[in-house]
Amino acid sequence: MKWNKRVRQLHRWLSIAFTVTVIVTVIALAQEEPLVWVSYTPLLPLALLLFSGLYLFALPYLARRRARRGAARAE
Repeated sequence: MKWNKRVRQLHRWLSIAFTVTVIVTVIALAQEEPLVWVSYTPLLPLALLLFSGLYLFALPYLARRRARRGAARAE
């Protein structure tokens, strides 16, 4: 259970980091001479958000599968 809590907390912090990088990117690209490489900075937090989000999405389904296996073994 502790692992799930850590992933949820990480997911929250990653969402904040992603939001900040998007805001920084918008500001950087609005300059007269934009720094194009800044547009790639949101990709790392976005990728990490994808993996943590997929894990969190799968949790209820995995819990149901484990519960069914435990019930089948108990019988």
